Amino acid sequence: MIEFLLNGQPRRCEATPDTSVLELLRDTLGQTGTKEGCATGDCGACTVAIGERDDQGTLRYQAANACITPAHQLNGRALVTVEGLARGDALHPAQAAMVACHASQCGFCTPGIVMSLFTLHEEQQRAPAPLTAARLEATLGGNLCRCTGYRPIRDAAMTMGDYPDPAVRVWEPSAPEGNSVKEGEKPESARPAFPSKESGFIQPASLEALIAERRAHPEAPLVAGGTDLWLEVTQRLARFPRVVDLTRVPALQHIEPTTLDDGRQGWWIGGAVTYARLEPLLAEHYPAFEHLLHRLGSAQVRNRGTLGGNIANASPIGDTPPVLLALGSRLWLAGPGDGEGGSGEEVVERELPLDEFFLDYKRTELRPGEVIRAIFLPHPQPERELRIWKLSKRREDDISAVLGAFTWRLDDGVMRDVRLAFGGMAATPKRALAAEAALEGHAPTPAAFAAARPALETDFQPMSDVRGSADYRRLSAANLLERLRLVVSQRDQLDNNSHGSREVMLHAYAH
Repeated sequence: MIEFLLNGQPRRCEATPDTSVLELLRDTLGQTGTKEGCATGDCGACTVAIGERDDQGTLRYQAANACITPAHQLNGRALVTVEGLARGDALHPAQAAMVACHASQCGFCTPGIVMSLFTLHEEQQRAPAPLTAARLEATLGGNLCRCTGYRPIRDAAMTMGDYPDPAVRVWEPSAPEGNSVKEGEKPESARPAFPSKESGFIQPASLEALIAERRAHPEAPLVAGGTDLWLEVTQRLARFPRVVDLTRVPALQHIEPTTLDDGRQGWWIGGAVTYARLEPLLAEHYPAFEHLLHRLGSAQVRNRGTLGGNIANASPIGDTPPVLLALGSRLWLAGPGDGEGGSGEEVVERELPLDEFFLDYKRTELRPGEVIRAIFLPHPQPERELRIWKLSKRREDDISAVLGAFTWRLDDGVMRDVRLAFGGMAATPKRALAAEAALEGHAPTPAAFAAARPALETDFQPMSDVRGSADYRRLSAANLLERLRLVVSQRDQLDNNSHGSREVMLHAYAH
């Protein structure tokens, strides 16, 4: 049984474990304003807003792709769809602005665009800030429209503030009814740890309960954001009789400062922490990493996708693992105490360098029943540089053909602690150890990088697929290495003179 608020009204629904929010809306509840476009989380036609209360008790809405969001994750939360915005004939500012700016033509994508603008408007009401080009790009980057050319949609976004907010916010919770979610409560506190074991969708409320479930049903897939797992349902028509949800486990939701045994300082990032929650930390300490997230996926994806999921998925073209490999990250794993030195009902935890985690294509060091509890992100060192470059067919919301992440430091003009990591070049995200060795201890001269190029050839045997041939990937990786040489050489020159810096290649982004 799923209990949630739909446009401010309590709802109770039955659903199978593999039901999406979109299916629940259209097939069960008859709410057909939300459209299905791609069913992969790319087009944004199915965008809805999901509300949760923050630590201050404020209900905050985030855009999500309904087609790949598990319906049971609505339990104890608030859902707003395009049907719930207007108050009679009084349109929501997002709707009024879209009408006034003639921003809808065929109309199929319009509900999703309106909902993305709704979440932007709600955030503006909570924390007013300039609507910059970068912010609009981040808000609307996950909504595709073939008719309008986007200009009138942008105009609508810029003029939303000119229209009055409805006096009655019909999507907000109404008076509590029965044992439904109560206004003022954190939604999670109104729900039991397991909404319905009979439903097959299990929502543990503690790490111990999660590991107990993994011990009993190690075959059941784990879901956090669902941005990859739910494609098995929508594209391959898979059916999951049992699913384990990670989003209600507090131990997987923390971002905590820490100091490792080797003295390195940093943060443990919980395995179910979303990219959206991680962005402020990266923006402050790793701007290049934060910038990458805007090419990793849309706002809808970043609101739901998790760092732990990107790692556990073990895709050779996952965007974050190469960066974490370059930074020297570690994993904190937790699993059942059966075997491997444990016994009984205990939870066994261990740490592992990320370098040792990926074994082969989609194969990792995770033992049966283990989960990624947290990822160690080291604190940046002022003397170390980080560069991340992603090659993909589209700028927005696309999978990498090749991604390179590079860290190093210059010590008296010599490169030290060189770490070069790539995605898309092997069966797993992988460091280029031979190329690293060729550069370690050398000045960033053309000769040193010329020696690193054949070493790079020995590091990888890339495959050919729809995103690029093996030859393209080898050439691209070598070109990224050359780009690194230009950046390091320039940096070395800046350390010895007062000339300004200029980026080797212009960013694709306008900002």
